[in-house]
Amino acid sequence: MAQRALTGIKPTGPPHIGNLLGMHQPALALQGSHECFYFVASYHALISTRDPERMRALSLEVACSWLALGLDPSRSVLWAQHDVPEVTELAWILGCITSKGMMDKAHAFKDAVAKSKEVNIGLYTYPVLMAADILAFDSHVVPVGKDQKQHVEMTRDMAQRFNHLFGETLVVPQPLIRKDVETVPGLDGQKMSKSYGNTIEIFLSPKKLRKKFMSIVTDSKGVEDPKDPETCNVFQLYKLFSTPAEQADLADRYRAGGMGYGHAKQELYELVNSSLGEPRERYQALIANPEEVREILDDGALRAREVARATLLRVRAAVGL
Repeated sequence: MAQRALTGIKPTGPPHIGNLLGMHQPALALQGSHECFYFVASYHALISTRDPERMRALSLEVACSWLALGLDPSRSVLWAQHDVPEVTELAWILGCITSKGMMDKAHAFKDAVAKSKEVNIGLYTYPVLMAADILAFDSHVVPVGKDQKQHVEMTRDMAQRFNHLFGETLVVPQPLIRKDVETVPGLDGQKMSKSYGNTIEIFLSPKKLRKKFMSIVTDSKGVEDPKDPETCNVFQLYKLFSTPAEQADLADRYRAGGMGYGHAKQELYELVNSSLGEPRERYQALIANPEEVREILDDGALRAREVARATLLRVRAAVGL
């Protein structure tokens, strides 16, 4: 069997540069070497989303994002999580062999408790459903951001425990983390995150995209002052899109003085905008033709269900169902 890769994105808001660098690019790069599975994590979004119209709109946006950025449905599988019910059945079986102690250690749950947020059962058992997403497709690698590594490790624990109890049935996956882009800074220098409100969305119009870049927080040094590129949010983002030669040139101008942060922001904007031009056009065309996207999702769901069904039948037989 070919090596399989799987990843999903929750429909909780427009994709941003952090998603692009930490999730989309490394996941889509695997299409040349792996059998790839990509899904819209609609069930996961229900943990916090209560607006059905927004759920439908954002789910479509996630699918369009994958396709616009290079997902090829002729060689990869794209579907909406809720169209593959085998995953939720597998989640129940996994939940029956998973300890409460493991769930108590999950970062998302602990963070919600620490911040006195609502903790529903969906949030608490999120790692079990994520494990089912991964294990249902015999995934060998899971491209994730550094903050999701724990969930893949928990998935490994569940698969290993299941195999110990019932015999070798499930593939034990490995996380795949892009080492050169562990953290993407947001507008304020913190990790770029929708929850911080500091994101730069990748499909904004050029005018709105430039406005975002111009709002990046910097220190108060004047145009003539020498500046340290390594402590500048603008330069940290610039490094993620530029060549070593371009980085060296801009760093020299930082240290020499005579260049304001506005000039650096403009160069960053021009660099990113040029790289996003074609994906932006494809995205707009897809959003304008939702039926075409739904056909791709429906076809993907059929292909995904075939794989997940085979896994579920193995699991059922192993546990005696």
